[in-house]
Amino acid sequence: MSEQTIQSAADVRIDVWLWAARFFKTRSLARQAVASGHVELNDSACKPAKALRAGDRLKIRRGEERLELQVLALSAQRGPAAVAQALYQETEPSRIAREAAREQRRLTGPDGPLRRPDKHARQQLRRMKDSR
Repeated sequence: MSEQTIQSAADVRIDVWLWAARFFKTRSLARQAVASGHVELNDSACKPAKALRAGDRLKIRRGEERLELQVLALSAQRGPAAVAQALYQETEPSRIAREAAREQRRLTGPDGPLRRPDKHARQQLRRMKDSR
């Protein structure tokens, strides 16, 4: 990290850090996630302007994905992925649960729950009912 980033890192907003750590594509999306309660700081809700410190614990929900992590370093600039991954460490229970959820999604298939039959399946159902 550059000297400027380290100097200004004493008061990094949580939405800026989430963007710099590459959890969200834009700072606006990070701000919306924090404001809507998808991000918890030290087991409590927070606002996008809340100052983040090294050692804080975050819980992040992105769709079906749940992450628990500890902040290791602060940055106000978005850098390469390798630098962004050095800003945090995911907890072991979070990593295990995330991998289990990914495996479960893989086993259920891309379709997920049962859906309405498509045109071809409806024709087959009609043929089965008519043949009785």
